[in-house]
Amino acid sequence: MSEFTYLPLAEHFAGEVQAILAKYPAGQKRAAVMPLLYLAQRQGGYVTKQAMQDIADIIEITPTEVASIVGFYSLYYDAPAGKYRIQVCNDLSCALRGADQFLEKLCENLGIRVGETTSDGLVTVEGVMCLAGCDRAPMFQVQTGEGLEYHENQTVEGALALVQSWRNKDEDRSIEAPKEESV
Repeated sequence: MSEFTYLPLAEHFAGEVQAILAKYPAGQKRAAVMPLLYLAQRQGGYVTKQAMQDIADIIEITPTEVASIVGFYSLYYDAPAGKYRIQVCNDLSCALRGADQFLEKLCENLGIRVGETTSDGLVTVEGVMCLAGCDRAPMFQVQTGEGLEYHENQTVEGALALVQSWRNKDEDRSIEAPKEESV
């Protein structure tokens, strides 16, 4: 998990901010909070405290109100995590179909606990409530900077194979990346 330099929204993404605000009635700027959070999160995979302050300033609400939205929704984050976020549904219906054991064994095989990130910074595993696939549990969603993927009727072996495919893809990218030459 590498740190990133946050770029203030109003300065560096003025066009996108204005396009988002234009979608809402003049007196309802606060309705733009979620798309602005998404824009802020795109920068580094999570919403920084400074981004929350910027959004609050833009839409004229308090940073606490912005933070409450980040805390409520499972698609916004206030801390860095792995490149891939595996969110395993473990509410009651899914638990009855083995989600808790799946989550425990997946984490055990990755050498982490629920809520932690693998040592290579690639994967964070979280438990979440209701992904609307009760009849297809164990199931999880994977969040990346590119969107969401749903994986249903999962086994630990299948999930580990998916993680390995991500590791292979990252290794392939690092091999293809041009090497810097020292002068």
